Amino acid sequence: MCGSCRLIGLGNVYTTLVSPVHTPKLSIGMPVHNGERFLRETMGSLLSQTFRDYELVISDNGSSDETEAICRSFAAQDGRVRYIRHHVNRGAAWNYNCVVREAKGQYFKWAAADDLCAAEYLERCVYILDNCPDVILSYPKTVIIDEEGNPKRPYDDQLHLLSPHAAERFRSLMTLIGECNAVFGVMRLQVLRRTALIANYIASDVALLAELSLHGKFFQVPDELFFRRDHVRASSSDKSIDSQMMFFDPAQRAKIVLPLTRRSRENLRAVWRAPVRLSEKLQLSTDVLWRAVRARDKYWREWCRAGGQLLRRFGTAVPRTKGGR
Repeated sequence: MCGSCRLIGLGNVYTTLVSPVHTPKLSIGMPVHNGERFLRETMGSLLSQTFRDYELVISDNGSSDETEAICRSFAAQDGRVRYIRHHVNRGAAWNYNCVVREAKGQYFKWAAADDLCAAEYLERCVYILDNCPDVILSYPKTVIIDEEGNPKRPYDDQLHLLSPHAAERFRSLMTLIGECNAVFGVMRLQVLRRTALIANYIASDVALLAELSLHGKFFQVPDELFFRRDHVRASSSDKSIDSQMMFFDPAQRAKIVLPLTRRSRENLRAVWRAPVRLSEKLQLSTDVLWRAVRARDKYWREWCRAGGQLLRRFGTAVPRTKGGR
């Protein structure tokens, strides 16, 4: 019999008494693939938080190093750790969304396997969400650290988006967005689940934050409590389009992609999903299209690159006749 319930016999009637199962207030989702180098330090910083009412859900995307052993060791020592093992690497986008699906808390936070959080990180962010119902995402200021954990420079995202108007928050985010550290903040899980989450294209995290800004306010805690590690194996260190696409989804190895075009399309979809008035939807759609017009040189280069890929692919697919004709 399950340890959480027992049966009491009353004649021919049996009543099931179920002891309440605690649901954590916050879920931390950690997608990881071959993260052994920094994993112990990262998990140590998460499990040492002053706020304690949370679960840590780890989704291992087919790691081939010591990641599994490290995670299972932590899970055996701390009941808040839940480890999920996948045998195939299905890409970062799939794995980031996997931990959202598995989350049980009222609030949610993504955690990369190489970053660090100050002990007060969760407490400070949860306090804001508890006391400000119109805030949907709270996150602290950032310090960029090196491979050894030494500070390199402070980074202020400036995404303190407290305007009551969705259009103003959206425009501010699209103007100010840089390193996208706010995506590792603490957010309301039910709001997050109403978005497109992380998709399999470059800068889909930017599109996600833009969509979240349409649902509510962002609050930046004015203290440096997040330490984002900059190292050679970090996903942000390789700027090539092909490598970035492989990071998000290995199945796209042979695909021709248009990340800028895709992001504009997803921004438009987010606008029309958002809980805002029709007039704001029209205004925001115009903003998205106008941004694309102003960046037309970038879009042109993207389409030229895709056209070149098509021509090369077509050239290798067409057999040459004898004599080269």
